[in-house]
This record gives sequence, structure tokens and C-alpha cells, in this order.
Amino acid sequence: MKNIRLTNFVVAAFIVFIVWGCSESFTDLTPKGSATEGNYWQTEDDALAGANAMYYYMKDEDMFTRGFMWYINASDDMITGRSNAKADAAVNFTLSGDEGYFSWMYPQSYKIVRRANDVISHVPDIEMDASLSKRVLGEAYFMRAFHYFWLAHTYGDNGENGGVPIVTEENMFDDHFTRPVSVINNYEQIISDLEKAVDLLPLFTTYASADLGRAHKDAALAYIAKTYMYWAQYDNSKWDNVIEYCDKITNSGSGRKLLNSNNPGTDYHDIFTYQQNFGSEYIWSVISGVDAGSKLPGVMLENKGWGDYNGWGYYQPTLELYNSFEVGDVRRKETILEFGQEFKWFGETRRYTSQNSQSGFQFNKYMDAYGYENPVGTTINANGDDPTTIANVPLIRYTEIVLMKAEALLMKGQNADKELNAVRSRAGLASITNATLSDLKHERRVEFAGEFTNRHFDLVRWHDADLAYNKTLHGRDYSDKTNPDSPFTIKEVRAARPQFDPNIHHVWIIPNDDVAISGIRQNKGWN
Repeated sequence: MKNIRLTNFVVAAFIVFIVWGCSESFTDLTPKGSATEGNYWQTEDDALAGANAMYYYMKDEDMFTRGFMWYINASDDMITGRSNAKADAAVNFTLSGDEGYFSWMYPQSYKIVRRANDVISHVPDIEMDASLSKRVLGEAYFMRAFHYFWLAHTYGDNGENGGVPIVTEENMFDDHFTRPVSVINNYEQIISDLEKAVDLLPLFTTYASADLGRAHKDAALAYIAKTYMYWAQYDNSKWDNVIEYCDKITNSGSGRKLLNSNNPGTDYHDIFTYQQNFGSEYIWSVISGVDAGSKLPGVMLENKGWGDYNGWGYYQPTLELYNSFEVGDVRRKETILEFGQEFKWFGETRRYTSQNSQSGFQFNKYMDAYGYENPVGTTINANGDDPTTIANVPLIRYTEIVLMKAEALLMKGQNADKELNAVRSRAGLASITNATLSDLKHERRVEFAGEFTNRHFDLVRWHDADLAYNKTLHGRDYSDKTNPDSPFTIKEVRAARPQFDPNIHHVWIIPNDDVAISGIRQNKGWN
């Protein structure tokens, strides 16, 4: 098999960002490096380099490898998997704002906002191909909105804290920024940007192979739908908009559909293979290869990879997640490895054991690339300290569009059996009738476990987090951790967390350095 590397524009993004960096703070807006406002933004190549630079942090370990996954790790689906005081501080909702693991997502998102602002400000004045100019501007509006989407719901609310600072091309040279009254102000700005992106961007099916992974029309529509879904926790009328935009994706002309060949035994597994990187489920992913991309597959892999590869051993499934799957749901074995389960490893069939897993389980979703013979340098990164694979890591896929529509219908008191049963059928499960919101919550949990869909925030917006986090989480303790047939006992792997306060911990603490630099208010109750 020929090794798969990143597309040309992604590699270019990494290179150009080294030359054309930006400040550590969104309030220090002086460009760094050899490029300046006076000598840049002259040519079509400058516009393309500016567009490429916006993708730089998509592959960064502190964004969509661990990064935002540290927050999702607080949910009831997983435990940290290794002794880690910084991760424990998030799990126990005792972050101080100074922990290194949690200091990058906020400022790095604003760095991309700045890059997008530069593109939006300058590209219209460059003499270049009109269709390319249009696409580059669409990419900028999308990337700005995408990063604000993560900033807004992670750190902002519709209460005392308000939203996160809105920095656009119109005010990016101001010397002071404040938090808007509400995160709704952020959601309005995000949707405005994404509407522009929808008008400017092509369907991804029109892209040449070298441009696959760039922002595209369906991705913009998808994040409009998800933004409205998050907004709907404050305004029920927004569920109408969720349905509207989910339907626009389905009918966009790009062939969006669930991957379903009527073979439940393989269909769900195949979603997470490199062959489906840009298949019918794809909407937006971290583009990955043997040279760079999301390290999440290696982060979730057995610590030290059974002596063959440098797995990191983080984020292990809980027994509660395992037990949440119905009997006959094929998603369980494709999502979770349990003792004795067969899997492919370096071209051989093995039965799972672990001397390192604290829960007795491992996530299985991203394991396909490790199954090939001689995978190092071909399907997985030769550098175990940078354990990417050739399979893209999804951030939003078409199944979520189907389930967002289902949730909106249920919240409006309408029937969502068609949508839920489409997902269940692919999992090998029988249809249900008169589905409830509980059914919807169940399907989101088992469908998206271990993904960036964000189980933690689902629990928060459903007002279920307080109850969920007051329960003890469990795993299996095997008496012989080298024997796939070993007996086990049930053990506690995470204590109940009654300290979770839904009036405080529905948002995360903003890094103290960024609060100090910008002068904005810290989220209340954290320190």
C-alpha cells in the first residue's frame, strides 16, 4: 500500500504559518515574521497562502488531538486512563486557569480568527481569479465561524458570564475588547459568517483531490445547524432553524447519506477507515496522514502499543458506556475493545488484553490503520511521538445531521422515528415507534462515543450533567491482565463528583494568561 500523506494545501498551511505567524494574544495584533501589512497581500499566491495558514491549528495536538478532548473527558463516557493531575483538575471541575493542557485552545482559536480577519480584509483588493477569490473568502468566513463555534459554547453562556470577545476585520486593530452580553451574540455572528460561507463556497464534490479538506458548502450548513441547536437551549424557536439547515445539507446535491450497504457488520466500522475519508458521511474532519494530522488514534491506543508502537493510553471507555449499548448493536464492538475481542494488529489477528487500561477497555474506533501488515510509515506515522494515521478524524459527520434533525423534531413535539430508525438500522437494531427524547439521547451517546461531537456539552445543554456526574463510574479489573479469558471483578474508576455545579461548570475557565492580557472578565465561580 502506498503511504498516504496530507494534501498539498494542508502541507502548505504548516509551512506558511512558520513564516507568517501571529502574536500569542488576540489583543496583540502585530503580525510576526517576515511578512508585514505593507509587503504582503499583493498577489494571488499571497491570498492562497493566507487561506492555507488558517488550517494550521487543525492538526495541532492542543486543539483536535487532546485539546478540546480534555473537556469531553469530563463526561461519563471515558476516564483519563493515566495518572494526570492536570486532567484530574478538569474531571473534578477544579481547574485553576493555569494548567498547561488547557491554556492553548482559547488563544490558538483567536490566532485563526486573526488570520481569517486578514484574509477577509485584504483579499477583495487583490487582482486575482474571481472564482478563487470567492472561495478564499468563503474559507475565511467558515474558519472564523468554526473557531468561534468552539470558543462560544466552551467559554460563553446566556447568563452572568456572557459571550466571548468578538474580533472581526472591522475592529481587529482596537486596543480593547469586551465580552458581549450573551453567547447568543456569538451565535448570531457565527451564523452570519457561515451564511456568507454558504454563498461563497463550492460543494466539496467539485474540489480536485489536492484541495479536499478545504472548507465547503455542506460544512458551513452543518455548523449553522449545530449552532442553532446550541442556541435552542435558550430559545426553543431555533429548533425550526435546525430542521431547515439539516434539510439543506441533505438536499445540497453533494450526495450526503448514511454509509449503509445493508451490512451492519461492516458499515459502521468502515466510516472510520481511510477509504471513507471523503465518503458520503464526511462533512468536516481533521485531515490526517502518516506525516501529520490528529494524533487522537495514537492517544487512545494501548500505552506503548503492546511493545510495537508508542500508543499513549489516554481516554478509556467506562463500563457505563459499554453497558449503554443495546444487545445486538454492532456499534459496541466497533467502538470499544474488551478482553478477548479479536482485532487486527500489524497484519495479524489478536485478542485484546491490556496491562495498562484502568477501565479494562480501549476505544476501537480509530484502530483500522493499525491492522495492516507493516503499517509504520505506510498507514501510521513512523514517529510514535506524533501518532497520526491515514484515517481522518471526524468532527461532524452526516449521522449527526440526521440526529440533530431528530432532536429538533422531538423538541417540537413531532415524530422522529424515521430519522432515529435510519441510524438504528445501520447499527443492526430493530425499529422503534414513538421515539422519545430519551431515545434520542441514547442514540447520540452510542453513535458518537469517543468523538468530538461533545458528550460533555450534550449533558450540559440537556441539564443532565448534574445527575450524571453525581454517579460513580466503573470498569473491569481482570485478575490476569495478559489472559484474554481472564475473569474480572467490577471496580470504581471515577468517583462521583457532587462538586459539579451546573450554575458554574456549564462553561470552562478561560486561561488566566488570556484574561490578564485582554482584561476581560473571568467566568464566575472558577477561582
